Amino acid sequence: MPEPKQITLTIDGKSVAVPEGTTVLQACEKAASPVPFYCYHPGLSIAGNCRICLVEIEGMPKLQISCYTRAAEGMKVHTTSDKTLDGRKDVLEFLLINHPLDCPVCDQAGECWLQDYYMEHGLYDQRFNETKVKKPKAVPIGKTVMLDAERCILCSRCVRFTDEVTKTGELGIFNRGDHSEIGIQPGQTLDRNNYAGNVVDICPVGALTDRDFRFKCRVWYLGSTPSVCPGCSRGCNIELHHNREREWRPHIAKGERVMRLKPRYNADVNQWWMCDEGRYGYHFIDERRLSHVQVREGRGLRQGTWEEGYARLQEVLGRLKAAQALDQAGVILSSHLTNEDLYAAKRVFGALGLTRVVFQRPTPGRHDDFLLQADKSPNARGAAALGIAEGAEGLIALAEQQKLKALLVFTQDLVELFGGTRIQAAANRLELLAFVGANENPTAALAHLVLPGAVYAEKDGTFTNVDGRVQRIRAALGQWGEAKPEWQILSELAAALGLKTAFTDAPSIFVELAKSERPFQGLSYQMLGNHGALLKDGSGLGVGGSGQRPRTPNPEP
Repeated sequence: MPEPKQITLTIDGKSVAVPEGTTVLQACEKAASPVPFYCYHPGLSIAGNCRICLVEIEGMPKLQISCYTRAAEGMKVHTTSDKTLDGRKDVLEFLLINHPLDCPVCDQAGECWLQDYYMEHGLYDQRFNETKVKKPKAVPIGKTVMLDAERCILCSRCVRFTDEVTKTGELGIFNRGDHSEIGIQPGQTLDRNNYAGNVVDICPVGALTDRDFRFKCRVWYLGSTPSVCPGCSRGCNIELHHNREREWRPHIAKGERVMRLKPRYNADVNQWWMCDEGRYGYHFIDERRLSHVQVREGRGLRQGTWEEGYARLQEVLGRLKAAQALDQAGVILSSHLTNEDLYAAKRVFGALGLTRVVFQRPTPGRHDDFLLQADKSPNARGAAALGIAEGAEGLIALAEQQKLKALLVFTQDLVELFGGTRIQAAANRLELLAFVGANENPTAALAHLVLPGAVYAEKDGTFTNVDGRVQRIRAALGQWGEAKPEWQILSELAAALGLKTAFTDAPSIFVELAKSERPFQGLSYQMLGNHGALLKDGSGLGVGGSGQRPRTPNPEP
């Protein structure tokens, strides 16, 4: 397609060139003269109903809403003139006529656009002294969303989201005049909407709040770390909001370290959105954590040390290597491990001479035609790109036939995948079943040795999504108890086995990986940036690849 024609206009005395068809609001953003807005969202159609984005355009007798007005050649725009600022004050006064004074108990406090714009543009000596219109408060409209109609400014963002993005149409505007209010359509809720949490994200005020986050923590206590959702192979970009001090604070949210997940814009992966399954699937970070090495003694597990754990692995694997019987040992890696973890495993077990190394995905789950993928692992594509074979069935069968003496399992719950009877029988026939993972599960309970690993929020690394896009995760939290990143566990195991393979940190592992693994050649953390980059084969197609970008909503009417 030909490049759009460029036009030039002047904004607050600054000349700016933009493509033809650009709105004045977008041109103001480019000129570093941003205007306030509520109803505008780049992923939704333009409604133009909040009226706060007023600007003065020379030659036009009235103020214009910048979200709907197209920039034109030679146009002169003023965003801070007295006429413009007076118009915004009047709009804010109108929006606040019936707004309740409950900021101290509103979850949106600290990130409320009404508060922010009022401090900048508000009319402090308001003229309205009448009784405010009362509307329903704290009404659940779904499993995850609470509605407070009194706080709503009728920007219609949530309505347009359910109409245009999810195309489910649960929300609407009812009644007329100052009795107009957002509500749920008769007989409906947001319970069946896989993306209901997004209406909270795009609500600029406190009308729609998140029931999971409600009254949990004030936002000014939160730190934010860019990451990638590990809930499925889409790899939605997220912001991980956690206690800023990075420590367990018992007086906030019962000691939880992670407070919530929010979507982070990436045009090639998830745009502005994320599914509820990923959004609310973060609780495992602080629940059922394995915090210490555990060693089987009789019928139970006792607390052990890392030295004891490495010694046990060295004893069994070293003996098998000395007897040239490493074909009696197997490793089941996980598609939840990072590329750095998987590469470390490939190097360590390759140097040892162990060939029975595979990776395993979790049980498939729900999916749709937007973002949600049936593959509930973030890095199956990365494991395949590293040349690691898929499927644990063969190793389980060998263990049942007493053809394996040692099996090392990472993260995956084999009991869920293959049934408790099979895994119990396999464990009984093994000399050593070792489990490396972050959370308690039935497989860990059957193991002879348990080594605590780190969750994605506690380590640096990369995941490769379903379309072959390599994306970074970053450590937001310290490790839980004595847990360690899997690459570190493997490096220390290599030292215990007398191997020369050693690793210092995730960035240096990726440098080595990018040099030696063809699909990753040319990539670096700097190149990945905040939005990732495709594997060397370009399209990202291959094992597990869909080759399709997520469905994009029409940003303009």
